[in-house]
Amino acid sequence: MLFNYDDRNEDSIFNYAEKLINRTFRDILSEYEKSSKKRYTNPYEYNYDNISIEEEEPDYITNQKSKGELGNFLEKYYFGYKPNSNQDADFSKVGMELKQTCLNKKKNGEYSAGERLSITNISYNEPVEHDFYKSHLWKKIERILLVHYLRDKSKERLDYPIIYVSRFSPPKEDLKIIIDDYNKINNKIEAGLAHELSEGDTIYLGACTKGATALKSLQPQYYGEHIPAKKRNFCFKRNYMDYILHEYVEKKKVPYEPIIKNAAELDGITFETYVTNLINQYIGKTDKELCHKFNREYNNNKAQWVDLAYKMLGIKGNHAKEFIKANIVVKSIRIEQNGSIRENMSFPPFLFKDLVKEEWENSTIFNYFEETKFLFVIFKNVGDCYELLGSQLWNMPYNDLNTIVYNGWKNIQDCIKNDVKFVQYGKIIKNNLPKKSDNPIIHIRPHAKKSAYKLKSGYIVGNIERDANELPNGEYMTTQSFWINNTYILSQLKVK
Repeated sequence: MLFNYDDRNEDSIFNYAEKLINRTFRDILSEYEKSSKKRYTNPYEYNYDNISIEEEEPDYITNQKSKGELGNFLEKYYFGYKPNSNQDADFSKVGMELKQTCLNKKKNGEYSAGERLSITNISYNEPVEHDFYKSHLWKKIERILLVHYLRDKSKERLDYPIIYVSRFSPPKEDLKIIIDDYNKINNKIEAGLAHELSEGDTIYLGACTKGATALKSLQPQYYGEHIPAKKRNFCFKRNYMDYILHEYVEKKKVPYEPIIKNAAELDGITFETYVTNLINQYIGKTDKELCHKFNREYNNNKAQWVDLAYKMLGIKGNHAKEFIKANIVVKSIRIEQNGSIRENMSFPPFLFKDLVKEEWENSTIFNYFEETKFLFVIFKNVGDCYELLGSQLWNMPYNDLNTIVYNGWKNIQDCIKNDVKFVQYGKIIKNNLPKKSDNPIIHIRPHAKKSAYKLKSGYIVGNIERDANELPNGEYMTTQSFWINNTYILSQLKVK
């Protein structure tokens, strides 16, 4: 029977919630519709004010683009209370918060987290709460009733099945990092820089934009009242949600080594400082000396310096548990004797026809830099080897991403939309896509090792299927990828 649970008892709520497994949202709606004209009296003497579907048809039924509203759907049609913006937990008598989130199904049949988990709004119009345990954020995450549904974009949202129902509380080894993230977000707000918040600023807890209307709903800042800021929510980042799924919901022991062996290691120190200290203790050592120390062959290949970074962190392989959870990417930076960096930083290839359809804040490149933090491990050429200069955790500054990178991305997108122009010089084909010199941060260049073209003129060269992809006008050109300019990377380093 609907609403047959005791909201004073956490186990009763959870046992009732488990009955959602293998049901679709349409199943729930159908059951509610059949009973909508009845007035339920819960066995535990709690009356719920049920509203007939005929009386209202809210966004979470009709609006397929309204993210997060399936949670409101469950609140009303399954748990029997009206969605609200109360800062207390949804089941306030037991301090449990209801959260729904989506899964994606991979080709191998395994599940992955489909998105970040939005938790609660970040308020700009009042002083920040410095005590994490007094914050409304803590009320929302101390005990979470987590409902996972399978997203299938070929179906209507009401036909998505619910796969898992579980309980989650942040484990002790994560809580110190989450609190540091909370403080970092608050520090930026107090500095009047809420307009510069980015998910890349933090480790597990992020400050994500609140829906597709974030740009249209700028808010004045209590601490920086002259500069409005986008509405944002506290969230658990997507990679952290992926870890929660595998480790705590599916209970698979993820085979990654932890950097932090004991939570007490972070007493009085942030995770970022702890990580850089582990590497910086070897400053002045050469890569040859480090290879000898860690019993690694000195073979001078590209993987060598990243391998050494992990070994300095106490990781035997190339997968640190905290980096997987936080989406931290390790990059070795080698500065040459003349002070330059030889290589640009590459990223995965893109499809031209996908790029032209993107909006900036939903674009692949925006989301990558918005959500990703990098660990730069920096070496300098000292002749026949490279000496360790130090390390730093870095994410792209908000203004760089949303002005310079945006302009570069937009110019490339416009050029592709308006048809790339080709000029043939014998076997060489030139195009009018923006070059590295046109933007100080990003450029694109061929991702494939060999050129491939299929032009309207009838000219065909290379392996089209393997090395090219289709332009909006039907021509094909060599697959491209974005790169960060080496000069920009050099400008971001704290040690040189």
